[in-house]
Amino acid sequence: MKASLVRELGTGFELAEIEIADPIGREVLVEVKASGLCHSDELAANHDLGYQPPMLLGHEVAGVVTAVGPDVTQFVLGDHVVGCLVQYCGACGKCIEGRTGLCENPAATLRGADEAPRLSENGAAVAQGMGLGGFAQQVLVHENQLAGVPEEMPWPQAALLGCGVVTGAGAVLNTANVQPSDAVVVIGLGGVGLNAINGAVTAGAATIIAIDIADDKLTRAQEFGATHVINSQTSDPIAEVMAITGVGADAVFDFVGVGPVTEQGLQMVAPGGGLYLIGLLDPTTTVAVSSLEMLSNKRRIEGVYMGSTTAKRDIPLYAKLYLEGRFELDSLVSKEISLGEINEGYASLKDPKIARVVVTNLA
Repeated sequence: MKASLVRELGTGFELAEIEIADPIGREVLVEVKASGLCHSDELAANHDLGYQPPMLLGHEVAGVVTAVGPDVTQFVLGDHVVGCLVQYCGACGKCIEGRTGLCENPAATLRGADEAPRLSENGAAVAQGMGLGGFAQQVLVHENQLAGVPEEMPWPQAALLGCGVVTGAGAVLNTANVQPSDAVVVIGLGGVGLNAINGAVTAGAATIIAIDIADDKLTRAQEFGATHVINSQTSDPIAEVMAITGVGADAVFDFVGVGPVTEQGLQMVAPGGGLYLIGLLDPTTTVAVSSLEMLSNKRRIEGVYMGSTTAKRDIPLYAKLYLEGRFELDSLVSKEISLGEINEGYASLKDPKIARVVVTNLA
């Protein structure tokens, strides 16, 4: 099958022909219909995150089930599914509690070292990024990493559900548990940040403040439901947030992940509120924190992984809300590309007018 591989860190994506195995156990073979470009894959393509090249990345995947292993119980041929990078066993204490993102045995979703690899090229194993490897014509994945969606769901929008949507909206709805009376701040208005606004609107947050340095993104945030927008390049965002809220925000979501921006975010938090860290542009970022200030103001900082998502619950929910016209996804799909255009697709994401790019031509 055709796939877009990373052969060396920092060298981008290269179209190749590789082999994919038949499903065994609880594995599901999916014909890919759409695969979104997420910055996490770009990060993995340029930094050592534990995957050794050659590797197949891509984790925002939507497609049709074409074959199932003998132990699969949740899917049948023809099902429309969305992949999610949260790997969980379903049997450990954390999974039983419903906190699948903290699974104690995520390797249960992968093949063992004594089994043939799922992906190979000329007989040599190809690393499968995040248990998915969606920059390809097919994916072979454990059924725990899939969620079913209605057939009416369009493929590009469906693909975004698996990461960008659940991460952004989930940070608001699941992790922060935003309430109707709350004031929230969303810093960084890429595709994931816009989904946090989706989540805040769904929660009924009273005040939704969007912050970015690009006016195009601020305009789009208003279209998604932001009540206030701030260009942090032309004004003091901390002062602006305080002027709007009086005491600060109950929840501040940082989708940028750069030290100075994160430190600004912390200063926007109201007493008793929280700063939620989602974005990571610089893996070496650190933030200085005053213990006295944190204690006296009863503030908290929390790292958020995948929006504290339970994929089999949340992905169908967001699909339902979208199909009912209550969750905006259409304007997130800014550009559709072919499998051989992933490098150009990532380059285009630097344009503030582009929210998300999705591979839909996999021929």
